[in-house]
Amino acid sequence: MSKRTFAVDLHCHTRMSDNDKSIEEVLRIARGNGVTHLAVTDHDTTAGLAEAARLGGEIGIEIVPGIEISAYDFRRKRRAHVLGLFVEPGHAALEELCRPTVELRDRLSRKMVDRLIEAGYRLSWPQVQAYAAGGTGVYKQHIMHALMDEGYCDAIYSPLYRELFSRGEGGEPGIAHLPMTYVDAFDAIEAVAKAGGVPILAHPGQLGNFEAVEEWAEAGLRGIEAYHPSHLEEHVALALDMADRFGLFVTGGADYHGFYGDPECLPGDCGVDLGRLESLKAEAALRGGVAR
Repeated sequence: MSKRTFAVDLHCHTRMSDNDKSIEEVLRIARGNGVTHLAVTDHDTTAGLAEAARLGGEIGIEIVPGIEISAYDFRRKRRAHVLGLFVEPGHAALEELCRPTVELRDRLSRKMVDRLIEAGYRLSWPQVQAYAAGGTGVYKQHIMHALMDEGYCDAIYSPLYRELFSRGEGGEPGIAHLPMTYVDAFDAIEAVAKAGGVPILAHPGQLGNFEAVEEWAEAGLRGIEAYHPSHLEEHVALALDMADRFGLFVTGGADYHGFYGDPECLPGDCGVDLGRLESLKAEAALRGGVAR
């Protein structure tokens, strides 16, 4: 049985954040897989949206201008990702909220590399930076890519990744583990709204965010990502139920990261139908967002 692909994918990354592929490469892969409408939602930045829109016009894909904000649920002490769809690229509310995250991530990555060098690993900061060239900064995936090419592991998310960057079973942090500070999820929702976008809770099943949906909906959350490669059937069912209970839009996307994710999950392998996109467009138009 052939797999189903979707013409509408509302969650995708490029080299501007943590995909190894350029904007053009991502769009051509998406178009080759039957995608006609793609939300470019790089982490904590809208820097690539103008180029994406231009290339989308050439390639034949309508670009939904988006962002994925790395946030935190301080009440429950867990991460949360907030998608913004149909945001105004470069809007001050997004820039002011997200710029510190982008800058901190890059600074911490430099410290991680320094720690690895001190521990005897063969790599350098310029070497790691080369993997992130053209983007907004270095991610752990870029560090792992360098380590992989130096022969220390055979995959990005190998046991070495957990050994270096995570806390072990005994709670001891890896030598390159440095805690990251994220923005409050409430602030992320507010910033997306100020930028004219529709705030969507990304992959709540993956990060365990279902408990917060009701209060975030009261604070302005307008959608929930039900369809995501990490979601089990029960996650999808719960997301759809919450969408119905709290009047939220339903979205979905492959969350494509190229080599830095699941390379077999392409743009369009997860998504929604055109009707759901049209509903989002109508909402964005009411908010003054970037909806055609």
